[in-house]
Amino acid sequence: MEDSVPFASREYVLFLGLLLFSRGMDFLSTWIATPTLELEANPLARRLGWKWGIPLNVVFCIGFALWPLPSIIICTTSVLVAARNFQVAWLMRTAGEEQYRDWLLQRLEDTPPALFVSCVVAQTVLVGLLGIILTAYSTQQLVPFGIGVGIVSYALAVGVFSLIAVWRRRRSTPMG
Repeated sequence: MEDSVPFASREYVLFLGLLLFSRGMDFLSTWIATPTLELEANPLARRLGWKWGIPLNVVFCIGFALWPLPSIIICTTSVLVAARNFQVAWLMRTAGEEQYRDWLLQRLEDTPPALFVSCVVAQTVLVGLLGIILTAYSTQQLVPFGIGVGIVSYALAVGVFSLIAVWRRRRSTPMG
């Protein structure tokens, strides 16, 4: 496959559809979990909000659909993020955003920081290793390579955003 595809070609429409679906699932899972974005881990997404986040992502999809490799990476990462969101969305929604956040913060306060960080690092490394292995063994195969890089991107996003959220919370919470 080439580095890019012609605009409005069959391949372009395929990648655009995949991007719109995967980004749409990320948005849907986020909306179900945290309609006010209070629990959104990505500070940029929280700052943009729904009003600017949705149209910006549509433009993003229209642009990236021209390039197969970034499209596959973005789709993989987005689907994995959506799956993770759906895993706890029911709990966030039924508990309420503030109550869920307060409950989670209490669990974090009760957890030794080293235990939390080691678990986040372990999750990041284990998922990232799958992506690295898939990438390493997909020589010259665009789809498995893109999926592998997407898995690595997801692992890094989970690790980074989890650690940033806890770091910010611990910094803003007075020690008593």
